[in-house]
Amino acid sequence: MKQQIIGYHQDDEHHWVAQLHCGHFQHVRHNPPWSVRLWVTTETSRKKMIGHQLNCVKCDTGEVKDKQ
Repeated sequence: MKQQIIGYHQDDEHHWVAQLHCGHFQHVRHNPPWSVRLWVTTETSRKKMIGHQLNCVKCDTGEVKDKQ
């Protein structure tokens, strides 16, 4: 299910995590060649992606909301 990005935070290992409208979190790593998300690397680029929709597998499987 597609959900909008509403914010970000970093996990304990300093990886960026998108906070989704549904209440779930999703890592958004730039880790080529597996994940090419150059937009994650700068604050300006991350801000531009607010409102962008990501597929939320946690919604698809009915998981409870994440806690920060």
